[in-house]
Amino acid sequence: MALSTFGAIMGFAAEMIQQTETIYKTIVQRAKDPALKEALQALLGEEGKNHSLMEKTRRENVTEIILEPVAGLHQGDYEIEMKVMDQPQDVDLLKMALTLEEREQNFFSDVSDKVPFPEVARIFRKIAQKKEKSLAKLRTLGLNQFLKK
Repeated sequence: MALSTFGAIMGFAAEMIQQTETIYKTIVQRAKDPALKEALQALLGEEGKNHSLMEKTRRENVTEIILEPVAGLHQGDYEIEMKVMDQPQDVDLLKMALTLEEREQNFFSDVSDKVPFPEVARIFRKIAQKKEKSLAKLRTLGLNQFLKK
């Protein structure tokens, strides 16, 4: 499905963040490695902030631009099907977190390039940059903790 209006983009962003937040709530409880658990807890906190920011952005911009057209974004490009295993290993949880962060980094980066509203583009660009930093931290954690074992 095309994300062809600002309202559709904001709705999908809120839904995607909520899905990620739900997964993080589950996997943070299953992580055994203290460094991974701490990283996942931090990501969970960021998702909560991002969700609040999406809701605030949607409220503040709803009247002027909710139906403004946006071209070139498709929901299917950012959808993932993810299930948490009953007995996951920490490396599996790390891979899940990497997948979630990559998806959101791609989405927010793509949207920031497509939306014709400078203030909204700036917000999305800022989130994309935070996601890139999170990815770097997770990759470093993976190299230091799991891939050397």
